[in-house]
Amino acid sequence: MKPALSYKTPIRPHRWQDMPNGEAILFEINKSLSPWWQRFFGYHLLKIGALSGDISTKGCAIKHQMTLSQVKENAQIIGDLDELPLVKHSVDVCVLAHALEFSIDPHHVVREASRVLIPNGYLVITGFNAISLAGLNCFLPVRRQKTPWNGRFFTPMRVKDWLNLMGFEILSDERLLHSPLAYEMSNNLVTKKWQQIMHTLLPSFGSVYVIVAKKREWPLTPIKPKVRIRPSFAPVKVSTMNPPQCKK
Repeated sequence: MKPALSYKTPIRPHRWQDMPNGEAILFEINKSLSPWWQRFFGYHLLKIGALSGDISTKGCAIKHQMTLSQVKENAQIIGDLDELPLVKHSVDVCVLAHALEFSIDPHHVVREASRVLIPNGYLVITGFNAISLAGLNCFLPVRRQKTPWNGRFFTPMRVKDWLNLMGFEILSDERLLHSPLAYEMSNNLVTKKWQQIMHTLLPSFGSVYVIVAKKREWPLTPIKPKVRIRPSFAPVKVSTMNPPQCKK
């Protein structure tokens, strides 16, 4: 397994249109997350990264929603994804849409999102599945220099391992779009039927994953000292070397 840390900065897309079939990917992600937004409550929702800013949160009860990005376009906060300019436990929901693939230290990006989340807060992560038809393109030299295959794809299992180590509970893990995503996807009946068959037979090999997790922080229960019962005083007979004396 390759280390998550990289010393080469990948080219990060700032719009879904910068990737092949980007709008189709965004549509499927919004469709997958649509039932979840009405289950999230709180005061603050943070979208981390420019792509996260385009995720539709229609129906979400959280009114104050912010986008943090390195570019000014459609962002309320300018900052780095791996050094969030927010205090600890200040956000109720975080969204990380296709940000890990284009980060130098994706594990630290997830840790930063965990840091700003309140206990029992929610984290939404989307990305490209390394074990998929789209992931195979990373091994083709002709595509390795193009977005998004110039980034590093991770398996959903690895991302969930990071989350488990940070104390998250995985609520949902869904795979979308069984397609190489290199060419424009058609919307005809044959394509729809193919997607249905692959989703039924090989659900784990979808090219896009959508993970919803909940941050758990269990309170520490102090261990009470055991109460030791003090034994009561009672005289006992002891042996002696003196011979017994006869009574007169």
